[in-house]
Amino acid sequence: MRYTETLLARNKDFARKQAAAGTLMPSLPKQLPHVKAVIIGCADMRVDPAQLLQLKPGEAVVMRNIGGRVTPGLLQQLGLLGRIGEVAQAIPGGGGEFHIVVLHHTDCGITRLANNPEMLAGYFEVSEAELAEKAVTDPEAAVAADVKALRAVPALPAQWMISGQVYDVATGALRVVVPAAPLRAC
Repeated sequence: MRYTETLLARNKDFARKQAAAGTLMPSLPKQLPHVKAVIIGCADMRVDPAQLLQLKPGEAVVMRNIGGRVTPGLLQQLGLLGRIGEVAQAIPGGGGEFHIVVLHHTDCGITRLANNPEMLAGYFEVSEAELAEKAVTDPEAAVAADVKALRAVPALPAQWMISGQVYDVATGALRVVVPAAPLRAC
């Protein structure tokens, strides 16, 4: 069986089970009571936030890219998500506490690009001289840099919580680098 056929068979089983359990997601409601977070993580297949955080369907929006980094493209996607919510008049967290989680990991493939500054500069849309600020080879420093970048986005609500963690691929454990706190003082 080809891999695509395997995936389609898995989906058929998933859809059957979800429909029987009555847990298929309806259209976008005005309140999003189950959405508690946006999790920004790496595209690495070993680090699936839904699995390692044991997320329930609809509990978080998971945005993944190379390195799990805050890039201009990711910021654009966050803006689009915010606009979708505005148009739908949906409130993340159902009006309750809402989190942004920056989740990097050890042994990340992006570290192997450290000797390709032109490629990394293009990815981050910065000059090669500014790459040091991105801390590509140090996951803890990279988390701190990305949290700092998100705190500087005025369009994100100040009362939203933000935190940063590093997942250790060898142990399966998370280390808190930036404890949860509001994006900005209200």
